[in-house]
Amino acid sequence: MSDTETKKHETTAGNYFVSNYPPFSFWSPDRAPEALAALERPPAPGTDLGVYLHIPFCRKRCHFCYFKVLTDVNAEQVARYVDSAIAELTAYVAKPFLGGRKPSFVYFGGGTPSYLSAKQFTDLTDRMKALLPWDAAEEIAFECEPGTVTEQKLQAIRATGVTRLSLGVENFDDHILEINGRAHKSKEIVRAYEWARAIGFPQINIDLIAGMVEETEENWLRCVARTLELSPDSVTIYQMEVPYNTGIYKQMKAEGKLVAPVADWETKRRWVKYAFSELERAGYTLGSAYTAVKDPKKTKFHYRDRLWAGADLIGLGVASFSHVGGTHFQNEHDFATYLAKVAAGSLPIYRAYTTDAEERLIREFVLQLKLGHLSAAYFQQKFGTDIRVRFAAPLHYLVQEGFASFEGDTLRLTRDALLQVDSLLHRFFLPQHQHARYA
Repeated sequence: MSDTETKKHETTAGNYFVSNYPPFSFWSPDRAPEALAALERPPAPGTDLGVYLHIPFCRKRCHFCYFKVLTDVNAEQVARYVDSAIAELTAYVAKPFLGGRKPSFVYFGGGTPSYLSAKQFTDLTDRMKALLPWDAAEEIAFECEPGTVTEQKLQAIRATGVTRLSLGVENFDDHILEINGRAHKSKEIVRAYEWARAIGFPQINIDLIAGMVEETEENWLRCVARTLELSPDSVTIYQMEVPYNTGIYKQMKAEGKLVAPVADWETKRRWVKYAFSELERAGYTLGSAYTAVKDPKKTKFHYRDRLWAGADLIGLGVASFSHVGGTHFQNEHDFATYLAKVAAGSLPIYRAYTTDAEERLIREFVLQLKLGHLSAAYFQQKFGTDIRVRFAAPLHYLVQEGFASFEGDTLRLTRDALLQVDSLLHRFFLPQHQHARYA
């Protein structure tokens, strides 16, 4: 039974959020040579280039986290990791796919990029810029855990050129933060935000998660109110999911439970709907299924928008994802293996998947649906495809259910559709991808 066909759907284990297409479970190690071949080809004309660096270090591993993270590391391990990432970038810069391009966006994700000291991050970015200058970049984004920063560190981060600071707040209640494994406290959130605002970051984003372990209606209302008081440039809200490699899932498995100890989907969607309604009342505009922005003319998210329109991406670091000319690939996810491959002078590619023209069409279509609207003319011009014909059956379903409508050239989703958009996207997948494990 799908989310759209049930009145109350409990949260069970698995990936809900669709971040790419085809599903990661179809990427394989035996296709890794495809990635090496893609790097030897020049880029398609007009293709944007981005750089992503995964910083895998954290003070604690959150119970809901499914990313590759490491805790309790020392300065020597951090230094070796940074050296490896720079060695990776050095190898990429020499490849034909770069084609003389400079990145139009750079993203530091984690893990916890703000785990690095001010000096470590400054040295890292200086070395990156020397290899691949950022002077053409429209956005330098940086994820930040509030408890890992000082005012001086934030000043150093801003001085490197970071334009978009994203604070991983998740919740404002100390008990909720602690029981979900977060390392920071509410006091540190406010302190970090005030420092960042005073320093003058062009964009400050706050991340929230609806439906965390032991979260209540009253708590969620307070989180929304506190967010409005801070008045960030953008607010990103995710609905709690429980992928298979999280601490919550491991506990569920040990206890023989099928339902996760978090809010059900109906509750999470209602909470997110309330949050977005309150943000809109305060003058915000919805920018996607997950994000509200204060001023759409000033506040952009180039990393998301360029990737969802087919940009190339160099993914640096352990377990990082890349996309080059239609070939997707992921780095080694084991820390020691990643370091050993780089030390041996090899690119640390673990698995890959090369999309065909139809899969590239579907990828951009489903990802852009998450924005809440898309242009039929865009797909006609880029892929030579009339989406009304190609996706006639699933589009008919969305229209019949009151989830979508066409306004001239624009396909537009309703608010209720956006609240459950990830559960609707599978209808547009190729048959062999629809019922497969996502990750």
